[in-house]
Amino acid sequence: MADDASSDGEVTADLGPGRVALIVGPSGAGKDAILAEVRRRLGDSGEFTFPRRVVTRRPGSAEEHDGVSQSEFAAELAAGRYALHWQAHGLSYGIPIEIDAAVGAGGCVVFNASRSVAASARRRYRHAAVVLIDAPAATRAARLAHRGREDGKEQAARLRRASDFSAADAELVIDNAGALTAAVETLAAWLMRWQCGSQAPNAGVERGCP
Repeated sequence: MADDASSDGEVTADLGPGRVALIVGPSGAGKDAILAEVRRRLGDSGEFTFPRRVVTRRPGSAEEHDGVSQSEFAAELAAGRYALHWQAHGLSYGIPIEIDAAVGAGGCVVFNASRSVAASARRRYRHAAVVLIDAPAATRAARLAHRGREDGKEQAARLRRASDFSAADAELVIDNAGALTAAVETLAAWLMRWQCGSQAPNAGVERGCP
């Protein structure tokens, strides 16, 4: 089933001058593990924000998020509490509206997202980029089985959806088939360069890099 995605009001807001990096990829590619390590490296710099997603699922050890009921999610959505939101795997996902303030202050906001929300993000934010994280099918299957968050049927459905992912619209593609540290280094270095204004076609005004 294709994801259903949108931003609040589906308007072209052109919010800036900060940046938004959407980390996308098929289930089992290792997005959460990579993001957790990158957050440890960059989260205290003052330049980067890693918001917690709101998901209509109980929080678990495999992913840090704020769990809400479907009715709570709908109420917050109606109140304009999400900058971006989408549906996938029978769940609703939201990124809190507070990220707009971080973008307005010139920061870089980084979060795990659905590829289907990329168009909405590009309409809403002046500088938005997509990072695709991928891994071989066998590796992804093993990771899904290890985390034990879904039953066998749900795991199979997530693996089938992997064919929907394409690198065509991504500013960066990371192969996470090997050591986690390699993927972490790649993403962290790219984010720092991009935040300094030296990466991606729509980078805007150059900033001084350390």
